[in-house]
Amino acid sequence: MSKQVVARFQDGRLLKGTSLDVGPDRPTFHIRPLAGPVMEVRLRDLKALYFVRSLDGNPDRRDRKSADPLDPRARGSRVVGMQFADGEFLVGLTIACPPKRPYFFALPVDPKSNNIRILVNRDAVVSMTPLQIEKRALAAALPQQLHGLAQTASRDPRTAAIRRSRDSRRS
Repeated sequence: MSKQVVARFQDGRLLKGTSLDVGPDRPTFHIRPLAGPVMEVRLRDLKALYFVRSLDGNPDRRDRKSADPLDPRARGSRVVGMQFADGEFLVGLTIACPPKRPYFFALPVDPKSNNIRILVNRDAVVSMTPLQIEKRALAAALPQQLHGLAQTASRDPRTAAIRRSRDSRRS
């Protein structure tokens, strides 16, 4: 299945289209632009390749720059801030920081971002900083999550049956 992609080149060019054959271990891949012939793209020429929900995007939307402590995508990942040579600052989730490979995948910390995942060219990154999930946000989020679990459990008929059984043994 083809994926919608936006290629941002290190020289500032932008190419939108679809692709089937992208991989961090392959030096080239192909993009079928909205108009025109299929183009071969070299990973080393890119700043990053954005896998997107929509090729139109929303230029007015501002993605969140901090990770949600309860986001399941963050399990086993590192939150990193990446500064690109063109001034863009991206906060994403990645497996290793710093990455060992020249091209690596990152997920945007905002799960509602138009970007689904990003293939980053490490040579286009000026600086990469490991970031921490805010402890205050985690402390605030955990009681809400636990309260939600308790509310769900209290409505579960199995929970009520366990309570009745436990109460009858106590009397």
